[in-house]
Amino acid sequence: MNLSTLRAPKAANSNKKRVGRGMGSGLGKTSGRGHKGQRSRSGSRMMRGFEGGQMPLHRRLPKRGFNNIFRVEYHVVNLDRIAEIGAKEITPEVLHKAGVIKKLSDLVKVLGNGELKSAVTVHAHKFSKTAEEKIAKAGGKVQLIA
Repeated sequence: MNLSTLRAPKAANSNKKRVGRGMGSGLGKTSGRGHKGQRSRSGSRMMRGFEGGQMPLHRRLPKRGFNNIFRVEYHVVNLDRIAEIGAKEITPEVLHKAGVIKKLSDLVKVLGNGELKSAVTVHAHKFSKTAEEKIAKAGGKVQLIA
């Protein structure tokens, strides 16, 4: 590839559609709207998803389940991941730096999958009972973040 072979992508330099500018333009007279009908009138506006009177897709598909609008999402971290990090103080910032959680704004819940070898202080928004027991057994502390 060099400068002499560079080209603009297809349709990058196509002109704007100029409607109602005479028969020679290809969009004269009815301006691409056809003859009569609902969409040909000025000021006509159908609701989103309107399918010409046919039952719209969003009403044809069945509703499934229940969406709880008050649900609180937690990012789950297991004890084996905490042991891998190897820090004495585990906070959401440490987990974020290690790439365990994606966003700092994520709420963190610690689950008891895995074993801890050393005493670790863990700061999180929630803990499972087994995680609390295993952290205490290893000589560590559990700190709840409000």
